[in-house]
Amino acid sequence: MPERPHVILSAAMSLDGHLDDTTPDRLMLSDEADFDRVDALRAASDAIMVGAETIRRDDPRLLVRDPERRADRVRRGLAEHPVKVTVTGSGALDPAARFFTTGGRKLVYCADAAVPVQADRLADVADTEVVPAGALVDFPGILADLKRRGVERLMVEGGTSLHTRFLAEDLADEIHLAIAPFFVGDDRAPRFVRAAEFPQNAKRRMTLAETRPIGDLVFVRYVISHA
Repeated sequence: MPERPHVILSAAMSLDGHLDDTTPDRLMLSDEADFDRVDALRAASDAIMVGAETIRRDDPRLLVRDPERRADRVRRGLAEHPVKVTVTGSGALDPAARFFTTGGRKLVYCADAAVPVQADRLADVADTEVVPAGALVDFPGILADLKRRGVERLMVEGGTSLHTRFLAEDLADEIHLAIAPFFVGDDRAPRFVRAAEFPQNAKRRMTLAETRPIGDLVFVRYVISHA
């Protein structure tokens, strides 16, 4: 295993495995208690990664909300918020997205061919670096680069494409899932993962490390062993 951060995949999903529905409004899967759990995980991470489609669809800020957690990070010599990271093949990211207009340092890993366009788009965005990531976006290479930059713990908040690639390429160490007690019932809606050849199959099961209720949700944490 090459040197890379400890990778945690984090998501909230419906009982039928959906991250959202197909309406224009964001589907609220979590409650305030679960949002606070996610906030604590963010505060304990060195970087938070989302895919370009998540930025376009959800417009997340990816900030630590709790002021005491931010103050604790500063006391430990860290920035108030973890580094924000995204990955894009096309480079079509809007500099007005809250990913770029809020928080601190941002890293945009971009397919080589799209680097000039994306660098030009983000030229006026503070604390933002566009990093070449290979012709087809090399995820092990991205993780190695993050490790060289001091990222020891990476939280991946989605979406479907990122979760699928991390798991299919055996690059994740933990999965944190909050499961909401309802169904979406729409095959067009985004899922936690799409079909792929996953090494975590019936012959290589993951280890259940934690389970607990959070309101009417169930939180589960799985640890992934590597060959």
